[in-house]
Amino acid sequence: MKLSLSKVLGGCRLGTLTNLGRKGVQSMEIPGCLLYTKMGSAPHLTHDTLQMVKGIPVVAQVSLPAMVDLQEVLEDYKEGLGKFIGMPDSVLYCSLYDPVVSSPPGYNNNKTVSIWGCGGRVEITPSKFMAIQRALQPDWFQCLADGDTIAEEVSKKRAKKSVDRSLSFLDECLQMQEKIPELQESMMIGVIEGGDVLEERLRSAKETAKRPVAGFLLDGFQGDAMAKETKLELLSSVSAVLPEDKPRLIHGIGRPDLVLECVERGVDVFESCFPYQVTERGCALSFSYNYHLDPETAGILIENGKLAAEKKEDQKTKSETCEGAQDMSSFEICLKDKRYQGDFGPLVNGCSCYCCQNHSRAYIHHLLMTNELLAGVLLMMHNFQHYFSFFCSVRDALKEGKLNQLKETITRQAL
Repeated sequence: MKLSLSKVLGGCRLGTLTNLGRKGVQSMEIPGCLLYTKMGSAPHLTHDTLQMVKGIPVVAQVSLPAMVDLQEVLEDYKEGLGKFIGMPDSVLYCSLYDPVVSSPPGYNNNKTVSIWGCGGRVEITPSKFMAIQRALQPDWFQCLADGDTIAEEVSKKRAKKSVDRSLSFLDECLQMQEKIPELQESMMIGVIEGGDVLEERLRSAKETAKRPVAGFLLDGFQGDAMAKETKLELLSSVSAVLPEDKPRLIHGIGRPDLVLECVERGVDVFESCFPYQVTERGCALSFSYNYHLDPETAGILIENGKLAAEKKEDQKTKSETCEGAQDMSSFEICLKDKRYQGDFGPLVNGCSCYCCQNHSRAYIHHLLMTNELLAGVLLMMHNFQHYFSFFCSVRDALKEGKLNQLKETITRQAL
């Protein structure tokens, strides 16, 4: 894997990751996102329907909890996860956790990290972790790390312990990787820990950068336990001490306004679990990322010409019909709302996705109200494509030097 930066503006990085995959022929533009999957399949979609979505990311994300129970099967299969799940040409990245699922805190120690598979809690030692990776044979994988520092109050002692453990795990895993033939072409991603303690974050970043890792995962920024200002300050400080020639990944950041804040602080690769979460709420992404328009004009949202402020006001009425309404953002509309039962327009005016080209809001509302599985399929197709197009817009804005215009457009909708 090679990172070529074409433009660095402030903290923003525009470039391309090349030589990806076993054959080294794949490439990925940054800033970009991963394809979120459940056990190697995009949620609600078959491989065929996924191909109808435009702009699919090159790198697909799988999570270790979903794979841990398949270790023996894949060891007997011997040809790796990619071929096993019918995605032999995809670049696979194995993360330690599923970003959508919260793991109980307090179960890690100096020798093991706990994950929760289908059968419950599994304690993972470095040797077991590398044995699982040997069976999976991913192109990238997040190294074993102690990321249990997302609680509201994390002491300096606990933050230091997380860094010490993660560096110890990293050294053990690197030593074992050298002796595993199946993983010689796999890229290990080092993990930056340290909670909200700047001193420990910087120590973690500097020490991890000394190791032969292929990239860095900025861990522990998901959720709301840490204040937004603290997150952004830590990201700026950590990015400043990381080498420029390796990609920086982050987990759990999906909202468009937060993505742009992270891009400004040097983050390259994000997840795409946000569209899945929106789909599970029975919602559709509906926000403008057109930075060529005047921000006030772009702020007039797609939903029947209503202003973003009015749209947020509408959210107050959705709690009765939309499960998870408390988690809704201003970037989505809830298709379970009764007012859509007679709305025969597309989910988003001008959207080129399969759902918007062939179906209406009223039809999706009907599917949701009757619990038809097709609702998830169509919403997932729309939400994925809308989200991937947003990242394309981010890269275009960076190329044209108009990221500020895009950020202002997005910010006006994040009321």
